[in-house]
Amino acid sequence: MATQTAPKEYPRFTAGQRFEHIILIVTFSGLALTGLPQTFANQGWAQTLIDLMGGIESIRIVHRILATLLMAECIYHGGIISYKLYVLGRRAIMIPGLRDARDAVHWIGFNLGIAKQHPHLPRFNFGEKFEYLAVVWGTLIMVITGFMLWNPIATVTYLPGEVIPAARAAHGGEALLAVLSIIAWHMYNVHVKRFNRSMFTGKITHEEMVEEHAEELEALERGEKPVDPPAEIIAKRQRRFWPYATVMTIVLVAGLIWFVTFERTAIATIPRQLSQPNTLVDFSAFTGDAERGAALWQTLECKSCHGENAQGQSESMNVVLAGTEISLNTFVDAVRRGPADMHPFSQEQVSDEQLVDLYTWLRSLGGS
Repeated sequence: MATQTAPKEYPRFTAGQRFEHIILIVTFSGLALTGLPQTFANQGWAQTLIDLMGGIESIRIVHRILATLLMAECIYHGGIISYKLYVLGRRAIMIPGLRDARDAVHWIGFNLGIAKQHPHLPRFNFGEKFEYLAVVWGTLIMVITGFMLWNPIATVTYLPGEVIPAARAAHGGEALLAVLSIIAWHMYNVHVKRFNRSMFTGKITHEEMVEEHAEELEALERGEKPVDPPAEIIAKRQRRFWPYATVMTIVLVAGLIWFVTFERTAIATIPRQLSQPNTLVDFSAFTGDAERGAALWQTLECKSCHGENAQGQSESMNVVLAGTEISLNTFVDAVRRGPADMHPFSQEQVSDEQLVDLYTWLRSLGGS
């Protein structure tokens, strides 16, 4: 009886690379799960998720913890790349070139039946390079816009106030794009078309190598593999690299700590003010003034999210308040609590009488 041999496997990812991938999975999934409900806070499904995760305050804290972990991973990854490029003298093989463009055209032609043979792809093919650079580019956008949202007062000290809703739109839009690309491209190619276990086991099968990395397979079968420089050269480079790496790590970690502690306005929220029967304000005692309300609207910068005349902003929260039909008590409660990403306003910031003026002005406007 013939013995059945196990399919041949080839080394693909090291333990360190698999660990980084796990960190990326955890942080990306968690950031999407806690971030998208904030972006679409007016939707029923988003409000349900926010409630399930303990409310908007809890979801914001978790989101920022995961963002900090992701930025720390970026610092670590940068150190690993620097070591490989300088100390080991490896090439920057994740940067795409003309070869990748030709491979992409060939791959499309093969799938359309125009080309007869599947392209012989290298260790990292054009699709994987595109995904890698998308992660780098997307993370850069999220860090920059995240800093603006995390530190809004510092941001508007140097930039116009309009950059805050613009940063929010870019932050949410990039997040949605990233999630959709993972579902439409990465999940299909890695988990649906064929379940690629290499990022979990560190090894890849012969069949997968033939289709995805035929050029590397041929090189391995010829006995070729990356050759490190002589030990004395590596030792010499390490003596230069480690002091530099130590200083850069200290600087970057200090920068990360500064990033997350510089300003607390986006983390600390005013405690929810639960209305009690003996603390309800008798708003009938106030007479609203629409003109004062219009002036207050400009002072509080409400227009940056709700529009110049409370008609909504397509690139921001797009919540129309002109001609609102909600009750005065509901309006005041919303201002005090700050639903979704709206900044809550305390009694010290804006009085009940001023809110009546603001409500009177909004009611005097025609709806959209």
